[in-house]
Amino acid sequence: MLARKDVEKLANAASIKLSESEAGKFAGQINELLEYVEKINEVDTEGVKPTLYPVSLENVFREDKVEPSLERDRALANAPEERDGQFRVPKIMG
Repeated sequence: MLARKDVEKLANAASIKLSESEAGKFAGQINELLEYVEKINEVDTEGVKPTLYPVSLENVFREDKVEPSLERDRALANAPEERDGQFRVPKIMG
């Protein structure tokens, strides 16, 4: 169990100012979380393979096809700068 003094010590290390009532409230909330984690730790996972995602993931591709888009003049209308029908942006690499 995490005591109010432990929360105050952690808050001090993180340069966070807490009132005594906040420290007590957070201690209670953290203890609830720790109890929940303890319940999860009690679950028998023997034979369960470790996984990152609960369902298998696979790439879903769509067919490439030409679709209508903005006309060039309309796309460039709000550009701060354009040259030869293209967006002009500041150089970022030497």
